[in-house]
Amino acid sequence: MKFSWVSDLDDMQKVRLFLKARGVSHRMFSQLKHFGGKIVVDNREVFTNDYVKPGQQISIFMPAEKENDQLTADFKDPLDIVFEDDNFLLINKAPFVTTVPGHADRQTTLVNMVKAHLITEEAESLVPHVVTRLDRDTSGLVLLAKHKFAHALLNDALMDHHDIEKFYQAFAVGDFPEDHGIIDQPIGRIEGDFIRRQVRPDGKESLTEYWVEKRFDNFTQLKVQLHTGRTHQIRVHLAWAGHPLVGDELYAGPKSAFIFRQALHASDLTFFDPFANKNQHFHAGLPEDIQRLIDAGHC
Repeated sequence: MKFSWVSDLDDMQKVRLFLKARGVSHRMFSQLKHFGGKIVVDNREVFTNDYVKPGQQISIFMPAEKENDQLTADFKDPLDIVFEDDNFLLINKAPFVTTVPGHADRQTTLVNMVKAHLITEEAESLVPHVVTRLDRDTSGLVLLAKHKFAHALLNDALMDHHDIEKFYQAFAVGDFPEDHGIIDQPIGRIEGDFIRRQVRPDGKESLTEYWVEKRFDNFTQLKVQLHTGRTHQIRVHLAWAGHPLVGDELYAGPKSAFIFRQALHASDLTFFDPFANKNQHFHAGLPEDIQRLIDAGHC
């Protein structure tokens, strides 16, 4: 795969420094060197210690990614594609769909569906890279990269806790006296439990911010933003605060006749697109089961 830039610098710069500033990692340099990639400046192959001058075009040619033959393609289940270009794929994930293959499901996950989509469109790379993921029963926006360079750039953004911003719609039991709140409590595994997490002093730093959107008879609609990315963070923090999500039986949320999962939806996602050099913002409306809960006005 080819990626190109034109130097807009005022002076010449070493190729390695120029590319590093544009997200090319040490690992990528190693792949370029050892697996058939190359760096080209104005149609001339160069080394990382060479220089790129102002106005010159510099391109990297990444070696092809090896397809995972163990990952099957799921052609049966459709994808709800919100956005797609040569670098990224944004999916509105339905509830009850696992994001990545695991012990419980290796054939019908979102990644299996995306591989089928890439095969159908004859993509150059058939390796889906998950940038953001959701719990199986959480619906909403999931961002994937269509090649490893795009994945590396956004993964760095996630590690730095900026450039990717997500908001959720959460429906929590009870009334919230304040319209805005922050839950700053560490989260860790429950001892002897592979799945569940809890607030505990030896857990990892976890920060959740919320705003009240609407109050109903016995639950409240919240807009929630994660400032850290712990497993089950929203579910654990709200349960700890005495407001578990409607339908979230794993964390003592009440059953509902209108929704048969935790009432949580990833509704908004903004990320800085390094290829388009701008912020991209997307919204996914509420799914039918959450809308039924809203229309009923009670759980």
